[in-house]
Amino acid sequence: MRSARFRTKSAACALSFAAVAAVMATAQPANAAEFAVTDNCDVPWITCSNGDLWLFYNSKDIAVQNGVIKSAYTTFYGDVSDHWGTSQYQGSSLTTYRYVFGNGGNGNGQYMKNNAASVQNCAPDDNYRVYFNSGYGGTSQYFAKNSPFGDCNITNLISALKNNNASSHFA
Repeated sequence: MRSARFRTKSAACALSFAAVAAVMATAQPANAAEFAVTDNCDVPWITCSNGDLWLFYNSKDIAVQNGVIKSAYTTFYGDVSDHWGTSQYQGSSLTTYRYVFGNGGNGNGQYMKNNAASVQNCAPDDNYRVYFNSGYGGTSQYFAKNSPFGDCNITNLISALKNNNASSHFA
């Protein structure tokens, strides 16, 4: 009888240990937070005005039809070294903001890094570049500032950058 009890207790302990280990392996620290934003100006530690560079999920023929935006988009102002997002420790808490396409339409809610097909620069004074790699590296495409008449022309990304966009900055 003793050996039967010992086996039952051992099995119960092993099962309990496995359950605790499984929970610990999948649990995130209580001091980490992640948010999805469609504009880098929505990140608390970034100081900027409204986004001037618009990255669309679809190519320009689908993104804007008859003057109406049909595609989800993300807007950026200033330098964005990684279209995946940005993180910062605030005390002992890590806060991460992921850039996603929003505002309805095709691609809404998708992560924007390596998913954009077209761009429009609505900045009155700033030129931009979009890069293949994070950290402003690799193939890039130049987007001139807005025209004096306020036209924000939408342009398809070149084939090397379509769905391969990882960073952007003032040019």
